[in-house]
Amino acid sequence: MRDFSDDLKDLRRRLAEAEGYLKVEPNRLRLKELEIEVARPDLWDDQEAAKKLTAEYSNIKGDIDGFDALGRELEDAEVLHELAREMDDETQEGDIAEACAHISDRLRQLELRSLFTGEHDEADCIVQINAKDGGVDAQDWAEILLRMYSRWAERRGIGFEVDEISPATEAGIMSAEFTLTGRYAYGLMTSERGTHRLVRISPFDNQGRRQTSFAAVQVWPVMDAPDIEINESDVEMQVFRASGAGGQHVNKTSSAVRLIHKPSGLVASSQEERSQLQNREKAMNRLKAMLAAKIEEEHAAELDRIAGRQAQVGWGSQIRSYVVQPYQMVKDLRTEVETSQIDAVLDGDLDEFMEGYLRWRRREAE
Repeated sequence: MRDFSDDLKDLRRRLAEAEGYLKVEPNRLRLKELEIEVARPDLWDDQEAAKKLTAEYSNIKGDIDGFDALGRELEDAEVLHELAREMDDETQEGDIAEACAHISDRLRQLELRSLFTGEHDEADCIVQINAKDGGVDAQDWAEILLRMYSRWAERRGIGFEVDEISPATEAGIMSAEFTLTGRYAYGLMTSERGTHRLVRISPFDNQGRRQTSFAAVQVWPVMDAPDIEINESDVEMQVFRASGAGGQHVNKTSSAVRLIHKPSGLVASSQEERSQLQNREKAMNRLKAMLAAKIEEEHAAELDRIAGRQAQVGWGSQIRSYVVQPYQMVKDLRTEVETSQIDAVLDGDLDEFMEGYLRWRRREAE
């Protein structure tokens, strides 16, 4: 009978670590408070507050239930192992090995959570894609990236809503803005901030030459009404007809709003609401969130400079290469994570790159 004692001890150690980074005991107390709050008859009088409260309740309850279920599963495996060892019953080896593998896989998924150390990592996020160098190929590349992130969001069950798309003249898009809603959306998407490079035989070149094109991805957390004052004279407002769902109203009225913050160059848009006033308010809140995040990043970069630490790859820097020809490879230039499965990556299989980035980020911060 194989001895699984060391395997089970290691799983028990990892479970104890999970109890810490999941904040299990404090969250048990918080869950009791939330159970009272969500049971209030007037809960939905304030819909925004209710959504936040029920989301917090759902997240914490999911964490606690998952942790407790994993603890029970590990305890069952330990008992089964002890009995099998006492009886020298080799027929139980397969079941014990399978249980250990399953628990280990579940713990690996949980351990990813310990990598979310940023203040806003649990937040929803706003993402902008802009075509850069490469002409029509860059515009096509920007549209490919937009699809890649929509497929990734679909895979993870994260909400994906396009806020604005600026089509290009010949093919692709000049830019796009979208919002991702779901737990850890911002924490995961921080791995994508920067410049993405595509190398391929251009479908727009009659001579079939290889073309290198670039697109920039910017990511901001969605924050609750950041306490930032914006001078109205610093903001240029543009209105346009919304695109997408919404029927005739969407197509016939210029209710969508784009705000351009001239000092920083940041742009925020909204077209979800039916009135221009509502869209302006929503776009302004997004713009404030973008400015707040930019200030935080600049402050962190300054602290790194003072401390003599190497700055992380950030705004406008090339972070990842996607090579289609003459060979196939996607490589992250920060983490060295790479794969030859470029079709899978462009279809939204980004988890390996995102996890690699989060681990790299933690090492850089140490």
